[in-house]
Amino acid sequence: MGLADKVVVVTGGSRGLGREMVLAFAAAGADVVIASRKFDACAELSKRVTEVHGRRALPVACNVSEWAQCDALVQTCYAEFGRVDVLVNNAGLSPLYPSLDQVSEALFDKVVAVNLKGPFRLSALIGARMAAAGGGAIINVSSLEAVRPEPLAVPYAAAKAGLNALTLGLAQTYGPAVRVNTIQCGPFATDISAAWPDGTAAELGKRTAAGRVGEPHEIVGAALYFADSAASGYCSGATLALDGGWR
Repeated sequence: MGLADKVVVVTGGSRGLGREMVLAFAAAGADVVIASRKFDACAELSKRVTEVHGRRALPVACNVSEWAQCDALVQTCYAEFGRVDVLVNNAGLSPLYPSLDQVSEALFDKVVAVNLKGPFRLSALIGARMAAAGGGAIINVSSLEAVRPEPLAVPYAAAKAGLNALTLGLAQTYGPAVRVNTIQCGPFATDISAAWPDGTAAELGKRTAAGRVGEPHEIVGAALYFADSAASGYCSGATLALDGGWR
């Protein structure tokens, strides 16, 4: 893969799918910026990246729901590395609620801010710099909910649908130099799945052609493909369903 010595930024990078992508990018020879709300978790993973893969890893505390923190993250990345070759908008949030009429304004705003506002701001700033520098890739991590919303994830689904639309708009805005694509995930057995009620994974698995939920490492192939211009140079504005063949 053509990722040696590239600089990759992953939001929500300290755990779950983000963690898997960080480790995969480092294994492929890239330096990584690990961003999430909890600095200690980012720092712990950063240490592992350096020890295991010998790559530079920069931990950054960032709540992508806040415009100013997105700006600060971009400034930190360019001050440290001088460039960003790949941005992965992976941070996400989908709080549960008892019913739609009980969704508070604060909850709604928070869900939209994390899943849509943050990716917009980071992509706008980094995409413009990528285009000026002659190239780059932006990968948005979306959800099956964007096209098949469940009753208990409607605000999240709307935000992720917006993220899918953002992919198309960014691809047109910053192309041809910058490629922008979406990985649209189905259910994955990340650390968050530990809070699922008993039997949830099995029930979700029955709704897929694969007969199971995804394992976190199974996002890696799609992420590496979209990140590598040698592999996906003619792919932009695309949405890849990574959902096990959801029925």
